[in-house]
Amino acid sequence: MAVAAFKGLFNGECRGNKRMERKSSGKRRVFVQTETGCVLGIELDRSDNAHTVKRKLQLALNVPTEERSLIYGDAVLKNDLSTVRNDSPLLLQRNFMHRSSSTPCLSPTGKDLQQRDHSGPIEILVCSNHFSRTKKLVKEIVKAMKIGIDPIPVCGGLGGAYYFRNCQGENCAIVKPTDEEPYAPNNPKGFVGKALGQPGLKRSVRVGETGFREVAAYLLDYDNFANVPSTALVKVTHSIFNVNDGVNRNKQQERKEVSKIASMQQFIPHDFDASDHGTSSFPVAAVHRIGILDIRILNTDRHAGNLLVRKIDGDGGLGQVELFPIDHGLCLPENLEDPYFEWIHWPQASIPFTDDELEYISHLDPFRDSEMLRMELPMIREACLRVLIVCTVFLKEAATFGLCLAEIGEMMSREFRGLEEEPSELEFICIEARRLLEERNMLFDNVKAGENDFQFEIDCKEEKVDLTSNVENNLASHAYCRPLSGNIRNPLSKLDEYIEEWTEDEENTVPPRLDDYAFAAHDWTPTVPRLSMSMKNVSIGEKSWRHEGAMQKSGYLAGTSSGNRSVNEQLPGSTSFVKLADISEEEWVQYLENFQRLLYPAFSNRKSVSVGQRQRQRLGTSCQF
Repeated sequence: MAVAAFKGLFNGECRGNKRMERKSSGKRRVFVQTETGCVLGIELDRSDNAHTVKRKLQLALNVPTEERSLIYGDAVLKNDLSTVRNDSPLLLQRNFMHRSSSTPCLSPTGKDLQQRDHSGPIEILVCSNHFSRTKKLVKEIVKAMKIGIDPIPVCGGLGGAYYFRNCQGENCAIVKPTDEEPYAPNNPKGFVGKALGQPGLKRSVRVGETGFREVAAYLLDYDNFANVPSTALVKVTHSIFNVNDGVNRNKQQERKEVSKIASMQQFIPHDFDASDHGTSSFPVAAVHRIGILDIRILNTDRHAGNLLVRKIDGDGGLGQVELFPIDHGLCLPENLEDPYFEWIHWPQASIPFTDDELEYISHLDPFRDSEMLRMELPMIREACLRVLIVCTVFLKEAATFGLCLAEIGEMMSREFRGLEEEPSELEFICIEARRLLEERNMLFDNVKAGENDFQFEIDCKEEKVDLTSNVENNLASHAYCRPLSGNIRNPLSKLDEYIEEWTEDEENTVPPRLDDYAFAAHDWTPTVPRLSMSMKNVSIGEKSWRHEGAMQKSGYLAGTSSGNRSVNEQLPGSTSFVKLADISEEEWVQYLENFQRLLYPAFSNRKSVSVGQRQRQRLGTSCQF
């Protein structure tokens, strides 16, 4: 993708944002969810605003609304509700949360549960033509519920999940309520302590927001390329759901119906998952297609347990199989995270992409994808979309350069030494792109400040200096600067290791600028080893990491783990080295241009490392004889 193309794509993205701002007319229905998971369907009139909606919620559910805001994705709703689409979910959230992670959350009482909207038992939210299969599932499930075939709880996993069945009693969908996720107030398995909207298992994936990520993965799987089962965001009303105030607990005969917002995914009949058998028989094409999706969405939890395997030939042996990826709730984080790609160790991932796969990748358009997600999932945060854009651009450029799936995954994965972690090669590139952006801004500020100097103005008039040209020349000469000292603070300071408190002011945090640091310009063509070495000597926050020699990420070649950790291991949240949300829209396009310029030398280095690795392996083998 040419650098100049970014500006055209960015303009298209801006036009998409304007389309999102068009006024909605007529009556609309929204589903408002409180911090504790209680849901109410409300009809909006033209005269409604955030205050009237909160008043309706207070009267219907008897919940407090003071010092609380109505949240719609990134937006805090006030007087104007015209941008809210029909059947959209809204969240009633406290303005300031000074609650620690150990403070218990309030849950709806028995009186609250008696108050609910009068919509159908299952409603698809933000319904579009993408969910035709889900509409059929809903009809089957509702028909089964009417004849007494109720859903059943799923025993495994950390969050609440339920199998919904058809009239034959067969599982046909799995439903995961957002307020029963790990750490959510109504989690049925003891993992509680946070309100909806606070940081969850992954700090950059908030509690209650894994459901729309499941839907996003399905929507991004164009033409069912990776076999993601049909998924939609729904409002479901049933008495099977868990409420942690004792209302539904141990009172089977007195259970009350409760409405919840949840993800609903088509159930896939399967024989086992990828952790139950060896992976050598898995089709190369299936592994590649799932890997391509995982890279685009920065999947932080692709372990073998969420890859379903179904036999095709039906004989007693393993034979030919199909793979179905599920559980995408921890994709599209708000910041770059350390991904977990189980397939990175598999031999299929080291096989080059086919022409068909390269063609599919070449047609991916991250800006069009972002616009589509804004339309289909208006509650999605812009930070998630920026992660999607960065990762898709990275995939497209890497595939064009000739890297295989394993090499791309390795460049996105972090190194671990004991309990210490270092930024991935992708994160190093993002950090450098941000540094160049900060330096560019500093140069422009200096030029602007100089406009007030009288002599400068005289020189400009006499010599007709092109200021823009001069700035660009300065940028070119400083394009690849290294710090004079190895122990300075990076412009992208890492975020807090563990967030105990959450306030609305956190999103306004701005990383330190580079104005206080000196850089030396060099006349050499940049290579990633020199770039990476300069970056790896930078102290980020309180932690300093340094490379001692060349550390190669060859776990997948040796058939051993590269050190990545699955979220199922319940390890503490990893460090966030790269934050994209605080970049302004004007700076975003320049950031992407910087990012792309740094990719070619990074890919060249990766290739040279791989070649040297293979040569050393062959030399070692020959020396044994």
